[in-house]
Formats: sequence, C-alpha cells, structure tokens
Amino acid sequence: MIYSLNGKITEKLSDRAVIECAGVGFEVQMTRNGLSQLPAEGNNAIVYIHMIVREDSVELFGFCSNEEKDSFKTLLGISGIGPKAAAAVLSEFTPGELASAVATGDTAMITRAQGIGPKAAQRIVLELKDKLKNIPAVTVKQPSLQPGNAAKTIEAIDALMALGYTQYEAKRAVSSMNVSDISVEEIIKKALKEMM
Repeated sequence: MIYSLNGKITEKLSDRAVIECAGVGFEVQMTRNGLSQLPAEGNNAIVYIHMIVREDSVELFGFCSNEEKDSFKTLLGISGIGPKAAAAVLSEFTPGELASAVATGDTAMITRAQGIGPKAAQRIVLELKDKLKNIPAVTVKQPSLQPGNAAKTIEAIDALMALGYTQYEAKRAVSSMNVSDISVEEIIKKALKEMM
C-alpha cells in the first residue's frame, strides 16, 4: 500500500498531477482544492495517497493533507458514492466546509458538487453526521460580485456555466479578480486559466 509520494511535480492537469519519484512518474488523481495547493511544475511536493485496486485498474488519489484524505475515505463509505463523486465533493469544499454543511444539514449546498444530486446529498448528511465531528467546521464564504461591474460579471459567469462549470465555481473565479478595466472575453480567459 502506498502511503505518500514525495517527488517532483512534472505535470499538473485539471484533475490530476504526475509526480516523479526515483525516476518513476506516478499519475495521481486529485481534487481541485488539492491541485491548487501544489507548487508549480518542477517543484517537489508530498502527496498523501489513497490507492484503489480493481480487477482492471489501479488508481492513485492524492491529497495535500491527511484531513482531506480521511474525508475522501469517509465519503467512499457512503452507499452510491464512488471515487469520482467523493473527489467532486472535495473539489467543491474543504473538509471543514463539508463538516459545516453536514452539521447544519445543508443538502442544497452539497448539491453544488458536480454529479451530486439531492438524494446523494441527503445520504452524505445522514451518514456523515457523527463521522466528521473531529473536523472543525468552517463557514463557506459565498463569493460576492463587484458593484458597478454586475453586467460584465454576470455575462462572464453565464458563459462559464455554459462551458460546464457550476455557478459557484464561476462566481468564485470571477469575484477574485478586478474586472473594471477588462472585457468580458478577458474575464472568461482569466477565470478559465485560474480554474485549470
């Protein structure tokens, strides 16, 4: 069983990274939150691993903290939640934000994760109520749009949603930049670059 990888990041993609250890490149699937915490390509990093072995494949899922890895494993214990769904939840929320949503029973917030419908969100809340008590709850901050630039930001968010991003993801990417002196097209390009 692989516990962790400590090596050079040779490639970062939208949902995975390649980490080279002793001349061997390991393809590691990661959440967007985890990928955002990794240093740039060419730098070294430690990634905690959860390995899933099937008859026809071996998949490595990587996390920048044991807390995120433990949350992933806990999500996998829920009926109907597979590795991709668990990774989608932890791409949308940190372990603390997930613990907060579960503690307050906020199924609507959990459905913001890609591929998680109302029934799956209800199962997550019911089954994790007692399992995430050790993780400090963190309030999810809703990104706010900049006043005076509403028309541009709304247009950019709509375009990003048409490309398959959730409203929350699009709003978060757009709200983090100064949009006053740039066009809608530039906002979209910058947002896409940030989310990749």
